[in-house]
Amino acid sequence: MKLSRGAKLVLLGVVLVVADQVIKYLVKTNMSLGEQIYVLGNWFRLCFVENEGMAFGMKFGGSIGKFCLSFFRICLCIALVWWISSLNRRRKAPTGVLVGLTLIAAGAFGNIIDSLFYGLIWGYAPFMFGKVVDMFYFPLIHNAAGEVVFFSPVFNFADSCVTVGAFYLILFQWKFFSDDKDKKASPDSK
Repeated sequence: MKLSRGAKLVLLGVVLVVADQVIKYLVKTNMSLGEQIYVLGNWFRLCFVENEGMAFGMKFGGSIGKFCLSFFRICLCIALVWWISSLNRRRKAPTGVLVGLTLIAAGAFGNIIDSLFYGLIWGYAPFMFGKVVDMFYFPLIHNAAGEVVFFSPVFNFADSCVTVGAFYLILFQWKFFSDDKDKKASPDSK
């Protein structure tokens, strides 16, 4: 049985979200908050932290801000899935563009799951007010005092999906996005 391109994209998204959730579950159930496991010396560690859900652990306006952030994420994820589906149905995009967008959507959905349900599942917050589990830490460059000066954020697999998808689109699929703008702006396109 041969899968359609749309089915392959759905399968990719599901595999990425499941991988993200399995990693987070293993960290949450096998590590203590703040615990670190040195994987490659000081260069790569598993470090269990939880954040409010924004990049680099930033907070956004207390409970109302958390609700707005969760609502915005859900709307953005729905719009992204709709866009991928629309591009796929109309055959308007190369597979690479759809894969990049699927990586971003899967990463966003993985963090939405944390934010919406982890507080309920683990019993520390109501629906939509959970924290996002992060674990990958690459403190690459330290100063003379031993403080991390390059790449101190702790992130998760879902964050990696979003980042890889975005960089992939920027580096390798930029022509798809610039071609549409050039055609609309060009007087010869009429």
